[in-house]
Amino acid sequence: MAAAPLHWQTIRQLSEQIHSSQLSPVELMEHLLDRVEALDGHLHAFRLVSRERAVAGARAAELALRAGRNTGPLHGIPYAAKDIIDVQGLPTTAGSPLLEDAVADTDATVVRRLNQAGMVLLGKTHTVQFALGAPGVNHDHGTPHNPWHASHHVPGGSSSGSGVAVGAGLVPAALGTDTGGSVRIPAALCGTVGLKTTVGQVSRHGVFPLSWTLDSVGPLVRSVEDAAFLYQAMRGPDPFDSTTHDAPPQDVLTGLHDGVRGLRIAFVENVFWEDTDPEIISAVRACGDVFANQGAHVESRSLPEADAAQEANQSGIISATEAYFAHLQRMGERFEEYDPVVAYRILPAKDFSAADYLRAMHACTTLQGNIARALQDVDVFLAPATMLPAKPLSEVDASPDAYTPFNLRYSRNTRVANVLGLCALTVPCGFTSEGLPIGLMIHGKPRDEAMVLRVGQAFEQATDWHQRTPDLQ
Repeated sequence: MAAAPLHWQTIRQLSEQIHSSQLSPVELMEHLLDRVEALDGHLHAFRLVSRERAVAGARAAELALRAGRNTGPLHGIPYAAKDIIDVQGLPTTAGSPLLEDAVADTDATVVRRLNQAGMVLLGKTHTVQFALGAPGVNHDHGTPHNPWHASHHVPGGSSSGSGVAVGAGLVPAALGTDTGGSVRIPAALCGTVGLKTTVGQVSRHGVFPLSWTLDSVGPLVRSVEDAAFLYQAMRGPDPFDSTTHDAPPQDVLTGLHDGVRGLRIAFVENVFWEDTDPEIISAVRACGDVFANQGAHVESRSLPEADAAQEANQSGIISATEAYFAHLQRMGERFEEYDPVVAYRILPAKDFSAADYLRAMHACTTLQGNIARALQDVDVFLAPATMLPAKPLSEVDASPDAYTPFNLRYSRNTRVANVLGLCALTVPCGFTSEGLPIGLMIHGKPRDEAMVLRVGQAFEQATDWHQRTPDLQ
């Protein structure tokens, strides 16, 4: 069987060629840059691409290899960063004209660690303004085009450009952030793998804040193993992010291929399934047979904490209040310059009382304390990543009244993991009759990224959904 084109290959496939001198980092970077130039005028995944900077970085990676300095499987691999993540010398606009001139003085910790692992930045990807929006709409910088449909369908947000960039084969890996689903939603809608990490495992230093309680950083990639590579490189204590100070040592690579025989896997029969698209339900339910055929114990059970998580953070009170605080001065001075779909998410927080916020925080903390006991006899639980597949932008963004329910529907299932403090992995598990991707969401206990990656790897090895590619040149 002929090898897939470079732009559809996984990090492992590319890395093996680089380390055997069959492929140079410069050749790979130039191939991808040419693809971006050919396709991104239509797809609109990238906010910024500096060809000269990217090629220079690839050349440095190539020279390091020639000199015997090998930093591992990520050496020479291109990646992209969501444009709320600082890259020294480049602007971090957070999807807003308000920050066009906000040039970063230093790299975010995650960027620094990926650079140390040998990765090379190709560019920065579009995001929903200030990372607030599940469908992926941005009225100022433009909404990226989901690569799986000829007409403009939403990519999912807020890591919209990262989802499209990986889903369209413009780059093998991209960084996103996830406060209520912003890695997993675009991963599901664009047919990629997305990892929501446990808060405290990966530093948020140098990442434009939305919610200090719920924000996390995670990768969007072409395979589960790729997610493990990036997570392993990024995670760990950082003196600039106090939530990471007690992050324990973790190795997600050694047991990645151990399979699921004997594991306890549950479908949670709670809020995740209500009003969910029937084709999504069918595809996700079929995943149970995939795991059972590999020797896992698959069952159905209730998880009251999932429903309680929805109640605890009604109206997104935690993230909205913390975002309102972060934007208080800017909104007071330049409110008319905010994207209306973002302003409507932040403004209600001015009417929340301190008691409202503290009540939600107390409920969230209580649920996070209970969840380990609730899941003590389960290794992971499964749910649909989204209620519905990608929809036409014209339908989602027809009016503010149309947008609001779509925003809630795209993020309903993903928000649960953020409130409960879980890690979660989204993997492709099927397609609708229109050819749009469907995502399976695998939830794990807090800081058990090794388990969700192991289960996702087993699913991926038993299916071929992740190998399918959109009809692009």
